[in-house]
Amino acid sequence: MAAFHPLVASRVRISPLLPAAAAATAPVYACAAMPYARRRRFSAIVATAAAAAAAASSATEFDFNTYMGEKAAAVNRALDASIPADEPPAALHEAMRYSLLAGGKRVRPALCLAACAVVGGREAWAMPAAAAVEMVHTMSLVHDDLPCMDDDDLRRGKPTCHVVYGEPIAVLTGDALLSLSFHHMARTDSYPPDVDADKHPARVVRSIGELARCIGSEGLVAGQVVDLEMTGSAEPVPIDRLEYIHLHKTAALLEASVVIGAILGGGSNEQIERLRMYARSIGLLFQVVDDILDVTKSSEELGKTAGKDLASDKTTYPKLLGLEKSREFAERLLSDAREQLSGFDKEKAAPLLHLANYIAYRQN
Repeated sequence: MAAFHPLVASRVRISPLLPAAAAATAPVYACAAMPYARRRRFSAIVATAAAAAAAASSATEFDFNTYMGEKAAAVNRALDASIPADEPPAALHEAMRYSLLAGGKRVRPALCLAACAVVGGREAWAMPAAAAVEMVHTMSLVHDDLPCMDDDDLRRGKPTCHVVYGEPIAVLTGDALLSLSFHHMARTDSYPPDVDADKHPARVVRSIGELARCIGSEGLVAGQVVDLEMTGSAEPVPIDRLEYIHLHKTAALLEASVVIGAILGGGSNEQIERLRMYARSIGLLFQVVDDILDVTKSSEELGKTAGKDLASDKTTYPKLLGLEKSREFAERLLSDAREQLSGFDKEKAAPLLHLANYIAYRQN
């Protein structure tokens, strides 16, 4: 994975409509008394201000809760249809459905669908990939909860897979979900007939490669390995090592979700790379907020065991930076993510902007 440090990314700079000095010294004219050229300039300023106000109003009126509810429902339907309910081996399929359909915010599928839309694609083009990234995410949770890993008994407010079905079935459930994710993306009948027949196959192959890279030894698994190595270490964990862990363990799958959506939507290479940087910022942001919530919320509020990182002596951002500095870091990452969206159509980018805000300010 290419080196990335969110702290060196440039910040968003919003210039006022008129420079402060010019605004302070500009004389006030009655419109009727203005010379024609000045009236035209004034009209242009008013029109620009009106357009800015309309854009702000449009962004404000975006109903994020409704959007997420609709996307989650669509993704849940796709997930429900992807795993047979009664076919053998019944124990495995039951465990897969239990883990995959246990709830969750469906942030990664929503990011995938939103990225497809922001580059001009249709939601249906990215739905198979959206379902696939949720399968991969669920696999990572099932394995992460195992006694040999994080050893957790609660996930999404329910007993974890190995608690209900036993460790062997939990391991195999994760394995089956991982293979199903690639099968689901590769099947030609997963996609609607209106995809570009010439370009779509190459986009699918590229997307599958992106997903494989982001979850293997260059991505999620790499982060998990280093996290295990650092847990309980007597030596202080430097901030760059902590960032490596979370850019790989957490941010990599969020990156894949966004990039795959943009690829399947037909985005240009420049658009895809801007969205990649957006995803890396929100991916690291997701983990910083997760670390903060782990020490500020209860198990009931989180739907999983609170204080787990502290109890297992894991290195976290609050542990290294302190709570307030961690919150400041989160704000900087949010600013970076917003900047990467500045070149896209504001209306189409609204879901991605609100998803970044949601990740920053979520309470569980």
